[in-house]
Amino acid sequence: MKQSRVVTKINKTKESAFARFPLAFTLLGTFGLVATLYGFEGIIDSTPLGDEPVTILCIGLLILFITGTLYKKLD
Repeated sequence: MKQSRVVTKINKTKESAFARFPLAFTLLGTFGLVATLYGFEGIIDSTPLGDEPVTILCIGLLILFITGTLYKKLD
C-alpha cells in the first residue's frame, strides 16, 4: 500500500526528532511511566484494599493470567 506524502513527512519528522533528542524523549517517557505507576499506587492506597497487599498481589496475578489467556486465544 502506498503511503501519502503527508504520512511520509510525519514519519521522517518523528524519526529525526527522536534522533536529535534521544535523552529528552527517554526522560519524558520514563517520567510518564513513573507518574502513571505512582497514580495507580495512590488510587490503590485510597481503596479499602490498600491495606491488604496479599489481596492486591492475588488480584494483579489473576488479571495477568486472564489477559495472558485472552492473548493466547486471540493469536
